[in-house]
Parts: sequence; C-alpha cells; structure tokens
Amino acid sequence: MATLPNQLPTLAADPTGRSLGLDLPPGTLLDTTVDGPWDEPLLWRADAPAAPGDWLRLASARRTAGLHPVLLGADADSEPHPDKWELDPDLASYPGDHDAEEVLADLWEEFAAEAEDADWPGLAPAGPAGADPDERATEVADSLTGGGSWLERAHLALVPARRSADIPAAVGWCGPVNHLDDVAPLCAVLRSWEDRFGIRIVAMTYDQLVVSVAAPPRTPAEAEAVAAEHYAFCPDNIEQSGHGSLRAYAEQEVLGAHSWTFWWD
Repeated sequence: MATLPNQLPTLAADPTGRSLGLDLPPGTLLDTTVDGPWDEPLLWRADAPAAPGDWLRLASARRTAGLHPVLLGADADSEPHPDKWELDPDLASYPGDHDAEEVLADLWEEFAAEAEDADWPGLAPAGPAGADPDERATEVADSLTGGGSWLERAHLALVPARRSADIPAAVGWCGPVNHLDDVAPLCAVLRSWEDRFGIRIVAMTYDQLVVSVAAPPRTPAEAEAVAAEHYAFCPDNIEQSGHGSLRAYAEQEVLGAHSWTFWWD
C-alpha cells in the first residue's frame, strides 16, 4: 500500500518524540501481525489508558509527523490488545485505488438490495456545515475515555497514514473480515465521509469502529440517505441492531449524531 514515510522508527531511539516535535508519554511500538513481526512498526501505543484531554495533547502529531491519533481498546467481550487482533497489512490495498460510490453500490447489491427491495440510491449529499472536524474528534474521544464509557480503558495510539480514513488499512485491521477481506475499499468510503461529513476515525476495537461526525445529516430524509450507505458499509449495524428498519436506524443512530459506531459480527 502506498504510504508516507513512517516516522515511528524514530521513536525507538527517541521515545518522547521530541525530534519530531512531540512530547509523548511512555509508550510501546507494535509490529505484530498474523504472520509475525512487520518490517517496521505499525503503530505506537501509550502504556497507560487514555484520559480526557490526552487526544488533544497528541493531536499535533498529525501535522508534525504524519501520525494520526486513534483510541484502541475493547468492550467487555473482546480482546483489548492490538497485538492479538491478527493484523494483516498484506491484505490491504491502497484506499485511493477504490471509488467510494462503486464500493458502496457493489456492497448494496450484495448485502442490502434484497432486504430493502430497492436499487442503490446513490451517495447521500454532504452534511451541512458543522463543527471543526478535529474539534469534534477531540470531543468524541474525551467522551469515550471518561468514566463510565464502554471504552474507558482504551489506550491512545498513533498510526502513520495519509489521512485519518486510512488508519485501518495502514495497520492491516481485519475487523470487517467477514464482510470484506481487504479493508481498503471501506477506507475509500471513510475518505468520502471525511469529505462530505467531516468524519475522523476516533476508536477501533477488534471488530468495532467509531468515527466522529462534524457535519451530520439534519433532516430525516438526509439521515435515511446516509443510513443506506451505512447498510452497505456494515450490514450488521442494521440487521443485528434491533432497530427494525432502515428508517428507524436513521432516526436513532444517524440524524444529528456526533459519532457513528460500526460493528461486524
């Protein structure tokens, strides 16, 4: 996969990252994949669980070193440590080689068309101007690391990637492997959501993805159009959510929401 130069090896000799303009807490470089060690670190992970405010303190890493922040953790039923997530960078192609609408249209025909008895409706329009995407990401990250959150024991990580949407492909994340082997087509969709809705990837678990949303849909019709994309992107969000219909899912999980969560069985 085409990537920018990986600045993580610098942290082996400079753990604080000061040569990169950073001031990192104690952390660990991780290179474990399903086939053994990768030829360079895939990510840096803080040793201590994240707390509100930590995301903002490391947000500058994106600008100074091309390292994007993401929370890595688990709910009560899954493995919390990314060393045991069976990461497989060899499976990931380059997100820029995929067209988001083509990806969604193909997935819609395969997974959603029969259930909805409808043709692919096309991409939803961009959301109205909202919050600054990075400020919204900070807000969502702080809510996830606060007391009582289902992800309160997550650790903050830094991943070398061209943009936030590319994080899953950059580390070879296989959370959606029962949906697609190669996560890069889904990253192409995430890139499109970055452009249309100001999303940022905020958290990942073994099989879940949380994105912040700076410009969410504001009307039921707009939300239902986005929900159709969610159906193609992650059918389990609709089919196993208990919402009963795409319209109900749109109203309860998409309309005006500041974050979207996806889970693949």
